[in-house]
Amino acid sequence: MSLNRRQLILRSSAGLLVAGAMLPALPAFAQTVDVEELMQPGALPDKVLGSEDAPLTIVEYASMTCGHCANFHKNTYPHIKKEYVETGKARFVFREFPLDPVASAAFMLARSVPEEKYFDVIEFMFAEQRAWAFTQDPYNALLNFAKQIGFTQETFEKTLTDQALLDGINATRDRASSKFGVNSTPTFFFNGNKVSGALTPEEFDRQAAKHL
Repeated sequence: MSLNRRQLILRSSAGLLVAGAMLPALPAFAQTVDVEELMQPGALPDKVLGSEDAPLTIVEYASMTCGHCANFHKNTYPHIKKEYVETGKARFVFREFPLDPVASAAFMLARSVPEEKYFDVIEFMFAEQRAWAFTQDPYNALLNFAKQIGFTQETFEKTLTDQALLDGINATRDRASSKFGVNSTPTFFFNGNKVSGALTPEEFDRQAAKHL
């Protein structure tokens, strides 16, 4: 994909992003999927925190331009990391479900930083989401943000024209939709039990207690 094409896509997304930011959260619902199938390797390597031996595996599907996802990562994710991941109770798996081209571009950038910085970049992106996602010029807003996390214009453009990486991110989303019924963000699986919506720490604890 050419840079001009990528710029056009990102710029044309601005109106959609602003409208989408105002959508209400969907009600939570549950559905069980096959855990073995859920944890099969996908098009891209999973991004994981925690021990493989943890009794609880939590899979989150998120979009970087989803306001509900940003709220979850601000309000609930620190609780998960401290009380579940760091104590060995849970393994946390984060997967891409971009809702628009800007979210895809943000995921491409996060996938291109050093491995050990991935989750730090994801959290920084969510914390500063309004600075780069909901603008009339998302291309330049994202470029300016990317420079804060170590990209130059050259490496930024190279990343956003990596078709194989984009295809992998789209494949992750498409598999989640077709195989596991994901149709909104954030969506979680607690040992295969599906729950949709930005869970509060208290709601998360109630869901986790069912599987520990």
